Amino acid sequence: MTLNPAIPGHLYVIAAPSGAGKTSLVRALLAQESSLRFSISYTTRKQRSAEQHGRDYFFVDKVTFEAMVAKGEFLEHAQVFDNYYGTSKTQVNELLSQGANVILEIDWQGAQQVRNVMPDCRSIFILPPSREELERRLRGRGTDTEEVIQRRLRDAVSDMSHWTEFDYVVINNDFEKALAELKSIVQQQGEALRSSRAELKAWIAALVG
Repeated sequence: MTLNPAIPGHLYVIAAPSGAGKTSLVRALLAQESSLRFSISYTTRKQRSAEQHGRDYFFVDKVTFEAMVAKGEFLEHAQVFDNYYGTSKTQVNELLSQGANVILEIDWQGAQQVRNVMPDCRSIFILPPSREELERRLRGRGTDTEEVIQRRLRDAVSDMSHWTEFDYVVINNDFEKALAELKSIVQQQGEALRSSRAELKAWIAALVG
């Protein structure tokens, strides 16, 4: 795809509770949509074995991260569990100015900050089909202790209460269907997936009630 700097790109903010499948969906979406670019976040989280610095995240220590915050280098930043995450303001603006559509994969706290700074962004919240499935996915990772899993489940319920703040909601019950719905949103054909649709309220009441 040839980018057109004369036409600035759109910014898409994608958030979800831990275990909803956000990362897998975003990777599949990027592989299929040539107009999209991924904004790589900075984090103080420990690097996992399958991750690469500069591909999955920019892994930095807490001192470096706090220095970047002090210099105003982040479009958004937040503490999630015991780690910090942040989005480079320069990276996002450069990609948008090149005509690329940019995806931010962040949490609801970061999404609030981005909306305040860039109100024209389009925000998408991904939900799991049920609490039971969410727990199954979290346990399936095989990387967390029981204490961490229980904390993630509690925090997921809190996270899901923020769904009304987003423009669109996608339920990740069937991966291919959820991916197709994300594609329709970034192709500007996602009106049926607006967070204001009536059938969402009962579904989400079961998730967070």
